Amino acid sequence: MTTLQESAGKSATTKAFLPHGGDTVSVKFSREARLLKHADYRRVYEQGRRHFSANLTAFYAVQPGSMGPRVGFTVSKALGDAVDRNRMKRRMREATREAWNGFASAVDVVVNPKKTVLKAEYRVLVDEMRTALAVVGKQVAAGQANPRTATNVSRERKPKPRAGKEPR
Repeated sequence: MTTLQESAGKSATTKAFLPHGGDTVSVKFSREARLLKHADYRRVYEQGRRHFSANLTAFYAVQPGSMGPRVGFTVSKALGDAVDRNRMKRRMREATREAWNGFASAVDVVVNPKKTVLKAEYRVLVDEMRTALAVVGKQVAAGQANPRTATNVSRERKPKPRAGKEPR
């Protein structure tokens, strides 16, 4: 007999019922399946590609190593107070867990929800996440998910000259 964690795998469903009791247990993304370092998030934002949908934006970049897929979530303070931001992250995390099964590309994905996530139907979020992961997997398989070159994402920008004023 396998344990709940073994049968669930790394990309488990959101909740699993225990066979000998009425309690439920939440199955989390494993440590290997999550983005944990700021440098990883930054690399995905700066060098990765994007997929846009009505309720989320998914940033993705191929991993330098050949590990399995990893996911991270970020929500800007501009989207609401802490309660709203945490609710958005919880909803996106659950939708991602449901859509994550079978996704095996060696890619890092950062999910940025939009304000509409708070009002959207859960099924819509799951469908959008499945679509986003399918697009990411397709791009990786086709070899088109290579990171952008550093020249395209340079942090140093030259200031634009103002109209009617001389540069100093």
